[in-house]
Amino acid sequence: MQKFADYIQQIEIDSLWSGRRHVTWNLNRQVNILSGVNGEGKSTIINKVVKGLAQGGEFPSHMLKGVRLKVQPADARWIRYDIIRSFDRPLINLEALAKMDLSLATELDWQLFQLQRKYLDYQVNIGNRIIEVLQSGSPEATVQAQKISEPKRRFHDIIDNLFASTGKKILRTENEIRFSQIGETLFPYQLSSGEKQMLAILLTVLVEDNHPYVLFMDEPEVSLHIEWQKQLIDLILELNPNVQIILTTHSPAVIMNGWMDCVTEVADITEE
Repeated sequence: MQKFADYIQQIEIDSLWSGRRHVTWNLNRQVNILSGVNGEGKSTIINKVVKGLAQGGEFPSHMLKGVRLKVQPADARWIRYDIIRSFDRPLINLEALAKMDLSLATELDWQLFQLQRKYLDYQVNIGNRIIEVLQSGSPEATVQAQKISEPKRRFHDIIDNLFASTGKKILRTENEIRFSQIGETLFPYQLSSGEKQMLAILLTVLVEDNHPYVLFMDEPEVSLHIEWQKQLIDLILELNPNVQIILTTHSPAVIMNGWMDCVTEVADITEE
């Protein structure tokens, strides 16, 4: 049986750049923010950890291509994780997507397309759990069913609130994510870059279905309005309080809502 880690307790990297600079980063259970000047290695640290993890998050030992992970519980050999990157770059193989009849132009579009599939699976899973609870005959069945569906409802409310200034609302009767705006139906790929970015982050958190897992984010503030940057961490934790956030940032706004104590400077965790 797979045993998953609840969170990463420590990241150790033997050599950040070709034999130079050893990294030891002790992490807390929920929020970890890595800061530093350009070129100091913030993204490199995140990328080394993620690249060392096998598909599905398996690490048969605690040594992953020069990266040692100390996790809790200590005997776990799997990590649930997601990685969010900030740049809405053009997709390269547009010809292949055209053959699939997909109107996707950027990496964020592709990420949202994949998340739509996960969102459908998520809805099936919670639907099955609700049916099981309602058929159990428990006097608390209705309350339990509402509790199961609450994260999805809260996700819809959060997105509607964030997008309210442009009049966009999620169509709650649709199985996939769609929006209405002044009587018109919009696909996620028709949103602005900032809207796509926020939707991708929060949808990623939702479909993990409240499991303990690690969310890596590399400069998630790019394309986000400053007010959204300030709300980002709080909204993620609201949707899943079991997540461990590990992110890099240049933005003071991301830490404004009480997260200053969670900031680590790259210079403080590296040594020659």
